[in-house]
Amino acid sequence: MAGNEGAVQIEQGPRKVFVQRDYTHGTECKFETAYPTQLEGVIAKETFTDTVHKVNELFATAEELSCPTYTESCLSCMTGYLLYFCIDTKYNKEMKQISVFIQRQNDEIYHPRGVHIVEPMLRGLRCIEFVVYPAKGSA
Repeated sequence: MAGNEGAVQIEQGPRKVFVQRDYTHGTECKFETAYPTQLEGVIAKETFTDTVHKVNELFATAEELSCPTYTESCLSCMTGYLLYFCIDTKYNKEMKQISVFIQRQNDEIYHPRGVHIVEPMLRGLRCIEFVVYPAKGSA
């Protein structure tokens, strides 16, 4: 037998990097902005922090209490919550904006670098998941 005939090549799968929720200011939906060392050499620190800051801003907007939010809640209560079949809530509208923002970031910045951001809503708002795919030919 030749030296490499029985060798099995193991392909390395994607790495997952999790950015956890930041509970230092209570239970508001905010994520840590510390740059994970696992992303060094893949994504610039400024790009990462800009993305996480924008996601944090969008969640803060979604969770802020305002007169329209109170009105929406009172009307829904008075209609036996049937109002929610007719309209999208402010919170749901903001969640859609976050989804659109993350999709745009993936398309324009992260996918060309071999990284994919998984929406926090798909992870129960516990973390932002960055999936780093191995570079082609590096297996």
